[in-house]
Amino acid sequence: MTSSAPQTVLITGASGLIGSALTHSLESQGHKVLRAVRRDVQDAEKEIHWVPAAGTLDHDRLEGVDAVVHLAGANIAGKRWTPAYKKLLLESRIQGTALLSKAVAQLDRKPKVFACASAIGLYGDRRDEQLTESSPIGAGFLPEVCNQWEQACQPAHDAGIRVVNMRFGVVLSPAGGALATMLTPFKMGVGGILGSGQQYFSWLALDDAVRAVEFVLATDSLTGPVNLVTPNPVTNHKFTKTLGQALSRPTILPMPAFAARLAFGEMADALLLASARVVPEQLTKAGFVYRYPQLLPALEYLLG
Repeated sequence: MTSSAPQTVLITGASGLIGSALTHSLESQGHKVLRAVRRDVQDAEKEIHWVPAAGTLDHDRLEGVDAVVHLAGANIAGKRWTPAYKKLLLESRIQGTALLSKAVAQLDRKPKVFACASAIGLYGDRRDEQLTESSPIGAGFLPEVCNQWEQACQPAHDAGIRVVNMRFGVVLSPAGGALATMLTPFKMGVGGILGSGQQYFSWLALDDAVRAVEFVLATDSLTGPVNLVTPNPVTNHKFTKTLGQALSRPTILPMPAFAARLAFGEMADALLLASARVVPEQLTKAGFVYRYPQLLPALEYLLG
């Protein structure tokens, strides 16, 4: 995020993988970050209390905020998708987004931009179809969650605030998320191809994810859905072999589709076996420059 004057940015999910890295980056550039927290406020200068499920938010503290980055939501791969957990996945996204969107819409001094997380899960399982921001929504639980998530931003849009729906791909970092989960089995030499291996994997290094969010905040021409992925999605086969190469480990033990479904249930089809070949048409048009557009250099950097 580049600006001649320091900005005040409200971040929800500031303790998460992307949120914590974004907070550090913004503060290092001299911007003020206001963190939305569910616990009791411990630092009144840097924190604002909210409880989305209860509709609790300190509206007065939002006055003077220049930008909102809304990243909060239950971990999509946090546990097996029971009916109760699927309900939590949906409500944790819709309730918080609706609460924030309505609150900023009512402010006397509204933020310039409301950047809300979404996900490429919106496109569903599309095999090798190349997907851009203008591609239609897919079918299934994740597309429905993402669609409702994005629709919950409507009050901010109606109030004249620039709304960006940041459709994140898989953000790669050894500190958390999918890559961190994969590292132990791969380092032990028991990582392998999932299912057919032909399903596409659309990804982004954490450093570029943070820079892309900052670019979204600073680029007035970006509005609506924006895919936060590299221009180079890879198949699961390619990702597996490249990660093995980066770690100098064999990747010879595949996990067949039926085994993935036994281990992970419905989540296997939606997250592990689904194919989403997503490209960042809007970021590319707007001139965003990636530091790590190719997978092997990205993994070598991330893994030291």
